[in-house]
Amino acid sequence: MLVIFGFIVVLVSVLGGYVLSHGSIGALWQPYELLIIFGAAVGAFVSANSIDIVKGAGRDAIGLFKGPRYRKQDYIDLLSLLYDIFTKMRKEGQLGMESHIEDPANSSLFSAYPRLIAEHHLIDFITDCLRLIVGGSMDPHELEQLLDVELETHHHQALAPALAVQKMADALPGFGIVAAVLGIVITMKSIDGDAAVIGEHIAGALVGTFLGILLSYGFIGPLSAAMEARVSTDGRAFECVKVGLLANLRGYNPMVSVEFARKSLQTTSRPSFQDLEAHLKSAR
Repeated sequence: MLVIFGFIVVLVSVLGGYVLSHGSIGALWQPYELLIIFGAAVGAFVSANSIDIVKGAGRDAIGLFKGPRYRKQDYIDLLSLLYDIFTKMRKEGQLGMESHIEDPANSSLFSAYPRLIAEHHLIDFITDCLRLIVGGSMDPHELEQLLDVELETHHHQALAPALAVQKMADALPGFGIVAAVLGIVITMKSIDGDAAVIGEHIAGALVGTFLGILLSYGFIGPLSAAMEARVSTDGRAFECVKVGLLANLRGYNPMVSVEFARKSLQTTSRPSFQDLEAHLKSAR
């Protein structure tokens, strides 16, 4: 929602200042200039990226208007799930998790958290990590290095759409210049015409430069930054899982391991210890 508010502030500030300076809004309405700039930018964006990145950019942009992917209640559920997993492993041993790992959708542990079950990437990450712990007898340091590589790969992949949109934003001023040059070409064809007509063509050409810069720094650039910030925020859930699993593998009891995981979350979305404890007690 802040994205929409920011866009409104940009429009009101730019257009409001222009009108207050006795400018005419009608002079800025240049649909053909907008077609040249935005159409060329979208075409370049599509040609420069894979279909997965193009789809991902659209999905991530829409996701900004829905708010954060994981809210405080989701983190409470995630920490509770980790607690249940650690408790079961402590009571039944690591092999007790085999059936739950192989079919999490029908697992009594995972199915208790339907919101998390829908997060396929997160559930796959948890089950893959548990599979390594159960079947690999891995040292905590070795597992940590492996998880760091996986998280870095996941973050790089998730960040690709935002970086592609940023490159599109960087190109928009250049396409604005293209539109302006084409406007000057049209002006040159009317150089012997009426001065008012020439002035109108020149104004239209200058609007091309204006639109390219405004779209870049006022809309597409901030959109890319917001997408990048959301990717980093959403990635905390994976980091939370990693910290909790490593703490448990190092021999800490389930509650302490979950506390390690809770401490890795950002303070804005981190549930309090009291909230988590109350939730765990109510679930027993």
